[in-house]
Amino acid sequence: MTLLILGLALFIAVHMVPWSPTLRGALVSGMGENVYKLLFTAIALGGVVVIVIGMGRAPFVPYWEPPVSLKHLTRLLVLVGFILLPAAHLPTNIKRYTRHPMLWGVVLWGVGHLLANGDLASIVLFGSFVVYSLAAMVSANARGAQKATVAYPVSRDLIVVAAGVVVYLVITFVHGYLFGYPLI
Repeated sequence: MTLLILGLALFIAVHMVPWSPTLRGALVSGMGENVYKLLFTAIALGGVVVIVIGMGRAPFVPYWEPPVSLKHLTRLLVLVGFILLPAAHLPTNIKRYTRHPMLWGVVLWGVGHLLANGDLASIVLFGSFVVYSLAAMVSANARGAQKATVAYPVSRDLIVVAAGVVVYLVITFVHGYLFGYPLI
């Protein structure tokens, strides 16, 4: 469990740096934009690697038995989350309705997994991402995040929906190989 928590701490801490424009500015001015981005990426990826290893090694400590009836709700939440993730980086109308499509996608993904997993390591992993994402929205709003105002053709939204569905289907088929829990 220690590795899981360490990986989460690395990943979340580096993602909190932009919450302080002063700190981020000082780091960029001290090392340059490219070095900052490289270091940010290396720490974030290192955190992901440690999270994966830590999750794999974490003991199974059950807290509750998820009802089978939540399986469909979990799949729906994760599907919508996968649609929202790319919407943050592409020109779509989705950003006219929420300032934070990617963070909402992570929240839905995390809540879906919390509904499906009742063990301590899952609660720590998915709960951490949910709490971080909600806090990141508050921080971004405090820094002036705005909804988009430009209207795009609906075809752009359909592309994002299609991309999210395709990624969801791929992950559904390989989930057992990647994470040890087959969904099909």
